[in-house]
Amino acid sequence: MNQQRRNQGPLLRFSKMHGLGNDFVVVDAISQPFRLRPETIRELADRNFGIGFDQLLVVEPPGLPDVDFRYRIFNADGTEVEQCGNGARCFAKFVRDQRLTNKKTLRVQTAGGVIELRAAKDGMVTVNMGVPELNPSAIPFVADHRQDVYSVKVGAETVELSAVSMGNPHGVVVVDDVDAAPVGHLGPLLESHSQFPERANIGFLEIISRSHVRLRVYERGSGETLACGSGACAAVVAGHLRGLLDNRVEVDLCGGRLAIEWQGEGAPVMMEGPATSVFEGQLRLPGDSGGSRRRRPSRPHKQRN
Repeated sequence: MNQQRRNQGPLLRFSKMHGLGNDFVVVDAISQPFRLRPETIRELADRNFGIGFDQLLVVEPPGLPDVDFRYRIFNADGTEVEQCGNGARCFAKFVRDQRLTNKKTLRVQTAGGVIELRAAKDGMVTVNMGVPELNPSAIPFVADHRQDVYSVKVGAETVELSAVSMGNPHGVVVVDDVDAAPVGHLGPLLESHSQFPERANIGFLEIISRSHVRLRVYERGSGETLACGSGACAAVVAGHLRGLLDNRVEVDLCGGRLAIEWQGEGAPVMMEGPATSVFEGQLRLPGDSGGSRRRRPSRPHKQRN
């Protein structure tokens, strides 16, 4: 028994949250030691044998002088990625609920850049997702020059898509009916397509009107999720560039609705939506999974999201 106890790791406190069904485990790595290996994250993400989540979100002290926190995101497959819009809203609610801050407006450092979060009294959170990147080399997307729509060969067929980065790479395909869209077939093929050298999140966008769309997203490292905040932003940018959408658009995802606003090139994308706490818990980590926080953060893995 004593040997078994010695082999056990520390207790890890966490919160389970979701943004429109895109679900997260959120960990405060400021007031408790935290270090997880990719294989441990994969075990915890398992919906049958673990807690179950699309992404693991980690709150860390800021690494820059003008930000409030550092925000790290790990996919269910254990890889660290640059951005998660639904997670950002949950992050804002979490740090206020846990009394890590009483600020209503936060500046948060991510691997994809600094974003601004604003919490409202009604439980809604607005996220300034930053200016979208459309230059192919910066997305990254392999193309000779920038276009609003690219033709991509997938086997014997050609798919028309827009390529956008919201701090993470996205491909957006306009479809007639999102319910009938080949998300399970084309999603993984486009996610790992050679023209997306760091892989991409793939959105399937149905235009209802100039101010209302429906969207499904196949996410890097997670598969199709109920909602994707950065994917909603990328979809509205793509639709706006094609002349199909207005500046403010209601985006219906499988898990609910987001409001996305973009005034055009050079302007940041604003995302508004809910963040929900489900429960709080704690778990005993394996003996070799816990440990002290790393003083210098590792470089994020950019092959998933």
